[in-house]
Amino acid sequence: MKKKIALITGGYTGESEVSFKSAEFVYEQLDKTNYDVYKITITLDSWFHVGDNGVKYLIDRDHFTLPMDGQVVYFDLAFIMLHGSPGEDGRLQGYFDMVGLRYTTCDSLTSALTMNKAYTKAVLAGIPELYLAKSVQLFDTERMEAANRVRRELSLPYFVKPNAGGSSIGMTKVNAEHDLTDALEKAFNAENTGRQVIVEEFVKGREFSVGVYRRADKIVVLPATEVITEREFFDFEAKYVPGLTQEITPADLTSEQRSRVERLVKAIYIRLNCKGMVRVDYFLEEGTDRFYFIEINTVPGQTAQSFIPQQVRAAGITETEFYGELIEQALLN
Repeated sequence: MKKKIALITGGYTGESEVSFKSAEFVYEQLDKTNYDVYKITITLDSWFHVGDNGVKYLIDRDHFTLPMDGQVVYFDLAFIMLHGSPGEDGRLQGYFDMVGLRYTTCDSLTSALTMNKAYTKAVLAGIPELYLAKSVQLFDTERMEAANRVRRELSLPYFVKPNAGGSSIGMTKVNAEHDLTDALEKAFNAENTGRQVIVEEFVKGREFSVGVYRRADKIVVLPATEVITEREFFDFEAKYVPGLTQEITPADLTSEQRSRVERLVKAIYIRLNCKGMVRVDYFLEEGTDRFYFIEINTVPGQTAQSFIPQQVRAAGITETEFYGELIEQALLN
């Protein structure tokens, strides 16, 4: 009997447009001979599925079931493909825990923690050979003095970004002091990101992104992608506008670099108690080759051009096989 999969998309932030694209790609790749897949859209106003007849059917949130055409669909699993809140910050995971539905991502605690960039760095501190850019965490209550604190504690250039945001929304690279205040306001005001900001010192080096997931009894690290962009940094436009970024998969790394990256990414996955697929972004610093952690994404993008699908193909796996593995592993948990 085919498993019923709720493919979750939408969301409460500016990342929702990416969520729809990711969910559409995953839907196309999933093996429909093994799974009945229902796309479920979550917005601030409603949770719903649109049937083949074009009718919108509302989710019964008491049990996360789908009353539809005189019957009720009970799901075996939620495949969460919702970037930002509430799919990546632990809210949806906590809800699914309460209604007793398995899901494909990290649990609620890990999801909430990793959405907070400063707290994530605090947990990862101390892993041998893993470096963290010097940074300050800023709260809305200290907004008036934020710029002065940054100037006291950090050196230019700065990266200013929402502490709980994604897709580089609200992020600015600051090269001159007179641009700092506007950058801080932009980050503080980013929609549904908690009005917290993290400011980090710039690390000069090569930028990479690498996917990792759990397969049966082992952690698998995919081939890394190197990111080379003509933009000031890898911002929203660089990520999603064709032609602005060169992405090299698999990345040109030495055997020692590949071994070190794999070791560190596995250590990050374990330290944060991750489940399912995640993506770790990092720098290899110019001159030192040190591994600098940038951030972790627990619901990484899944369009045809996204890093994870690129890396899956480079590993010699089809997306259909990969997503099937994620589903089967989640059903065991």
